[in-house]
Amino acid sequence: MLPPYPPGLIDPKDDDAGPLLVVASQCIEGHTFVDPHSHGRGQLLGVWGGLMTLGTAAGKWLVPNVHAVWIPPGQLHWANTHGQVDGWSVYVRASACEGLPTQPTTLRLSALLREALRRLESLQETSADTMRDLLEQVVVQEVRSLPAEALNLPMPTSAPLVKIAQGLLKEPALEHSLDDWAALVNVSPRTLNRRFPVETGYSLGAWRQRARLLRALELLAEGYSVTATALELGYSNISAFIALFKRSFGVTPTQYLRGN
Repeated sequence: MLPPYPPGLIDPKDDDAGPLLVVASQCIEGHTFVDPHSHGRGQLLGVWGGLMTLGTAAGKWLVPNVHAVWIPPGQLHWANTHGQVDGWSVYVRASACEGLPTQPTTLRLSALLREALRRLESLQETSADTMRDLLEQVVVQEVRSLPAEALNLPMPTSAPLVKIAQGLLKEPALEHSLDDWAALVNVSPRTLNRRFPVETGYSLGAWRQRARLLRALELLAEGYSVTATALELGYSNISAFIALFKRSFGVTPTQYLRGN
């Protein structure tokens, strides 16, 4: 299990104590879980290599190496790593979080932000440094300008729909029909068909497909082959899985593995 906050740097409860930004990196081997926790500061969470999953009560977000997830101050969250992960975090003083997203958000990283973070981390022990002050302002402004991208899976809010979502997350290969799920949670198919898009933004079928694709990224990062991943998710037609993956992410699973 990983510590939820870099030890010895600053107290996570002190939202305005210490420097404007605190940058921390950690290399993690294997599947690791970080217990639910929150920070007084905002957190930008990313990986130089590997894949991480961030979760809250509202859903989960994937963190591949070309993205980062913004976590606003006070947001309860947990994290999973998949395979070998070289992770990093930037903790932002709460008073500097104005104008940043108020909900967890996936952001596409820029080359400028990557290099500014690397430089900042090398200056971690330097105090009252002009270069550090400039870099901190660059990072905050750059985070405000980054485009948001949909690498999240929103969770429904009502108890019957939560039960369905949890069932699909636990067993993504399930092929229950709308009628099957409606009977299982004791609601009418019409109600289920209407409520799922209202609560998640997706129909039940689209949500199930999205859950499978995000799980595919996790399995691939953990070392599963493309074929094993497809079968684990319930796809008997491997070519259909590869085509769907490419339509969704712009690359085939094999190309994703090479790039990751």
